[in-house]
Amino acid sequence: MTIEVKNYHILVYGSPEGYQTNRAQIALYGSDGKTVAYLRFNDPGMLFENDSQTGGTILMHLPSAMFQSVLDVLRNEKPVYIYFAQGRGFLSTSTEPVGEGE
Repeated sequence: MTIEVKNYHILVYGSPEGYQTNRAQIALYGSDGKTVAYLRFNDPGMLFENDSQTGGTILMHLPSAMFQSVLDVLRNEKPVYIYFAQGRGFLSTSTEPVGEGE
């Protein structure tokens, strides 16, 4: 099932180990205000878990190097969607015309 992302919340973890094997996390919320996904970011050398879905919540794991790119999508694109298929989380936009601008 594809869910439109309406809001997000960012957590960045300090210390060499991060928190629960993650360096940062972005929580995504649907139109009803409920959490629909956690995007978790890992530094090189940290345990990298597989994407999963528990109940209706998607856990998507990405390298820390993608944090800024994902944040840019959330800040600048609308609408943004999240879904889980074939054992992977997917963050997407809708089809947009070329050259549309910001």
